[in-house]
Amino acid sequence: MPTAQPFEAVASAHRPVARRRAGLARRALGGVWWFCRRKPLGALGAVIILALLVMAGFAEWIAPYAYDEQIPGGRLRPPGREFLLGTDNVSRDIFSRVVYGSRVTVTVSFATVFLSNVLAAVVGITSGYFRGRYDICVQRVVDAWQSFPFLIIILSLLAVLGPGMGNVIVSLSILVAATGSRVIRGATLTVVENPYVEAARAMGGGHLRIMALHILPNVAATIIVLVTIGLGGIILAESALSFLGYGVPPPHPSWGSMLSGSGRTYMYSAPWMAIWPGVAISLVVFAFNMLGDALRDVLDPRIRGTSRHGRDG
Repeated sequence: MPTAQPFEAVASAHRPVARRRAGLARRALGGVWWFCRRKPLGALGAVIILALLVMAGFAEWIAPYAYDEQIPGGRLRPPGREFLLGTDNVSRDIFSRVVYGSRVTVTVSFATVFLSNVLAAVVGITSGYFRGRYDICVQRVVDAWQSFPFLIIILSLLAVLGPGMGNVIVSLSILVAATGSRVIRGATLTVVENPYVEAARAMGGGHLRIMALHILPNVAATIIVLVTIGLGGIILAESALSFLGYGVPPPHPSWGSMLSGSGRTYMYSAPWMAIWPGVAISLVVFAFNMLGDALRDVLDPRIRGTSRHGRDG
């Protein structure tokens, strides 16, 4: 029978693993500290986005009231101690509705950016990899799609599909994927020319294997930048659609729908009904744009090389 290992031997065997984990944690913290020092606006954007995610995930514990709860005697109360952001025309707490509205914003924006970038990556990578007639046909379709005004396309899609969160996600994803595919295709054309792609072909690698293992990892930085920058535009688009009545149907709160309807009707007598949803939209879009710009500066090697050359000069 095998003898049991002494405790000291087991502990010494686990020490290298513990050291590696500690080293990874130190490097991660060092990278975060470097990012905060070099890109303070990007770090501020990341903090705001983290607060948005926490607010959306723990809305029941953060909001003092339900989003559709009518408070007796609380109609059109201005911001104060009792109601932090005031109440609306049907006695609902605006702070609670803004908190619950963050769930709609997070769900639509993240689902849209995921689906749109999956579509954009498939179209852009295959177009840049195969090139030739396939590339020409795909790019002409993308050019024709982008030639139509944004509002006409999205309203036409929603007129066919109907209002609702799922239909908004699908419509925005189809629209955003066209622009993202052009950017990913440009990055793919650069990667395809590298020697390791030719070496993979020479070794008998299939098209799918080359695109998945050699091209996708090398355009991942471009996709990350598209994700962070695109989130701000998607939030604005969702708010605009909700403002026009094509977003999430009531009584579920959406920042865009809070701006329209009663927000416009009571603009002069109760301006806080429209101000706070507008502030929330502006703050979140600012955060995603700042984080996206910072990540672009960090992840784009051409920008890194330009900034390093400027410092050396």
